[in-house]
Amino acid sequence: MTDVLDPAPAPPAEILAVLSLLCPEVVRDIEQYWNAPVSEYARHLWRPVARPVSAPAIAARSVLRDVLHQRLGVIMWPGEIGKALEEFEHRPVIQSGLHCQLLMDRITFDALLLAWLGAVENGLSACFGFMGTTMTMETIGREGPGWLDVGDDKVNLFGMGRHKLCRKSACVAGPVSVNTRALEAVGNETDASRWLGALLASQDKAFATAADALTELNEDLVADWDRSGMARPVFIDDRLAASALARHLDHDGNLLSRLLLDPARRQRLDYALQDAASSPFGRFLPNATAYFWGIREERVRKLVLENGRLVEPDRPHGLSIPFERLHLKQALLDGVLLPNLFLTFLVLAILPRVRVVGGLRQIGYVALFHSILLAALDENAPEERSLAAELKVRENAWGTGVIDGKISVREQLAGVPAGMLFADLLRQYRLRIFAETTEDLKLVRENARWRKIGRAYSM
Repeated sequence: MTDVLDPAPAPPAEILAVLSLLCPEVVRDIEQYWNAPVSEYARHLWRPVARPVSAPAIAARSVLRDVLHQRLGVIMWPGEIGKALEEFEHRPVIQSGLHCQLLMDRITFDALLLAWLGAVENGLSACFGFMGTTMTMETIGREGPGWLDVGDDKVNLFGMGRHKLCRKSACVAGPVSVNTRALEAVGNETDASRWLGALLASQDKAFATAADALTELNEDLVADWDRSGMARPVFIDDRLAASALARHLDHDGNLLSRLLLDPARRQRLDYALQDAASSPFGRFLPNATAYFWGIREERVRKLVLENGRLVEPDRPHGLSIPFERLHLKQALLDGVLLPNLFLTFLVLAILPRVRVVGGLRQIGYVALFHSILLAALDENAPEERSLAAELKVRENAWGTGVIDGKISVREQLAGVPAGMLFADLLRQYRLRIFAETTEDLKLVRENARWRKIGRAYSM
């Protein structure tokens, strides 16, 4: 008599049903790797992506490659740059769910860890992580880029007054230096060899902005925590997206130039954005500003489009920039404008055919961004029709929140030998199953936006 094996556990059907309403590609990933180790799920997310075939996608990939080359030139030798870019051509994936915070922040660290696992399991020399930098230095209650979470306390990382932390934005707040006295006050002997030394090594350095400081400090921390040098994280942010968008605005004939600056095309794009915002999924859309953020007095500013100019609402003496190609391009290059999330994801991911891995809100708005762009394309134009065919395959994946270390990064560091944190976690997540690690998709079940979608469609 043969034994009857119990069927493998399946993911919660009601949660998958809700996710499938907007992100069927995410559901397929979850179903396929539900009973597999987390490292296998990460390996799958960093799988190859089909190369661009339409003219707009090929042009967008070329622009992205150029700006990434510039970024890599700051941190790598020429041979390393070539290898990283060639790998990116085959496996173009960006972990875009990182917070602009020191990696001592548990959520930020866990998000980076998934990217690192995916890169290591595919034998890559680098992994790319996008950090949004438009938030203020303090978001709410001693949270945000200006604060360092050490588990049982929060340290004012740069020694800024609270009024400045609440008013200045990470991408432009500066110059800044690490708050040496406060760091030394919370450290101990274990910390000194695990993370404190890496931060204090920069105590005499002045960084142009807080975002620059966090990028460089995070690079130093990773170098300390992973002595093997496998899958080196490369941090990019909104400013790289601004450089890419400026390149798209080099010519009148570029697709983004036409969509933004031809009145009839922009009207069609505006309608697509409004339709998405008024749909049941509209709560996923970030729509706080009109295509661009403005930068003035070390702070990111909301803009509206009025009478052919980008202006700050209710600020007669605020920013006022003509909504014209050359003016927009120069403002992006000068650091006066940053693209909003819609334009950022167009230039970094959707147009150049790059897979983005992010959180539970991001998987929703990336899906919407695809549909918005599709609705704005002119299918009578052959190159746009070709692009539309490519966009039917969405490169959109859930990554932020899959791993939750439960304990602070400081505690995790204390439990392993110096330089072995990533190697130890690699061993762990080659054994830990996706279903158990996500606690049967507990994070999705508790997410307010997805809960509301589920209720709306169950009525």
